[in-house]
Amino acid sequence: MNSSLKPQIIDLILDDLQQAYQGAMHAADQAHSAATDDQSVAETQYDTLAIEAAYLAHGQSQRVAECLSDLNAYKQLKAALPPSLHEVVLGCLVHIIDEDDNGKWVFFGPTAGGIKVSLEQYEVVVVTPTSPLGEALLGLGVGEEAEVHLGGKVVFYEVDVIY
Repeated sequence: MNSSLKPQIIDLILDDLQQAYQGAMHAADQAHSAATDDQSVAETQYDTLAIEAAYLAHGQSQRVAECLSDLNAYKQLKAALPPSLHEVVLGCLVHIIDEDDNGKWVFFGPTAGGIKVSLEQYEVVVVTPTSPLGEALLGLGVGEEAEVHLGGKVVFYEVDVIY
């Protein structure tokens, strides 16, 4: 894998985020329709269907805003990808190796941690600076080791390559 693939990785992430945004928009539209439907009008003082529908509509609207924010963050990152790097920062593509010599590719992104995308024969996982792995990797250089606390377990990763 090489650094020229970073824009393609971001495009794949953007595609995934766009799908999430479309799904959130659809769910928000349905929730808003349910909240304003004649069937939601309270028939007694104990009928909470309208209140529940309004809460759901509000939550779905927040999800739409979060999806839009994620999309914008990756569009901005793509426009200003860092050049060749010597340490892990936002926008990096990093290959790490665990203590059992298992390697994995991670893309250091601003949001949407956990998204997995496939490019060529590689699977790349998005990691954010606020995740345990992201916190441990931030600022490290090639050959340095990250100590990651996951639950009650400690896992060590060596930074193998940074693009």
